[in-house]
Amino acid sequence: MKFSDSVLYLDNHLFIVNKPAGLLTQPTENSSDSLEELAKAYIKERFEKPGAVYLHAVHRLDKPVSGIVLFARTSKALSRLQEQQRNREIQKVYFALVDQEPKDKSGELKHKLLHGSHKAEVSESGKEAILRYRVVGKNLLRIELITGRYHQIRAQLAAIGSPIVGDKKYGSHKSCAEGQIALHHGEMVFVHPTTKKEINISKQPKFQTTA
Repeated sequence: MKFSDSVLYLDNHLFIVNKPAGLLTQPTENSSDSLEELAKAYIKERFEKPGAVYLHAVHRLDKPVSGIVLFARTSKALSRLQEQQRNREIQKVYFALVDQEPKDKSGELKHKLLHGSHKAEVSESGKEAILRYRVVGKNLLRIELITGRYHQIRAQLAAIGSPIVGDKKYGSHKSCAEGQIALHHGEMVFVHPTTKKEINISKQPKFQTTA
């Protein structure tokens, strides 16, 4: 698939891309293969930029997760979007295919999560994590993220006995395609940092599960 097929929105201040599962959002010490590097290369080529491309992820998705990623193309846009994020003014909706549906068809989950070694754990010494969910299909949940903790959705769903399909780290007994879990960031609403208009982006999930 061409990178241009993943582009959801582009202007002078923002770049929004649909990240495939299995790809890092940002480069690490061990790997430069990431959505951010691909996005920079796309902008550099499209606009024939001679120097370095300014691009910064406003938020990140875990490597095995797919979906919407918002990048800022200017420092002003980045600071304003980060402020919206701190104030919980950016609405994020995820879709998750789970091993087993929760007992209740809808509800709000509250846990205290502790950032452990490559995993989040429910602990009284952790930070409050809140999400709302609704069953919208067979074993498919629509999730509104209220807080933004490390591995929050993965840990909270596992805590109620509904781990995400393919998420072996959190107890799933079902499988996704290699390097993927059935979690997708599918909807995002925020205020444009310069025009002040509401931006509403959506991208439906395409989970690749196996038997």
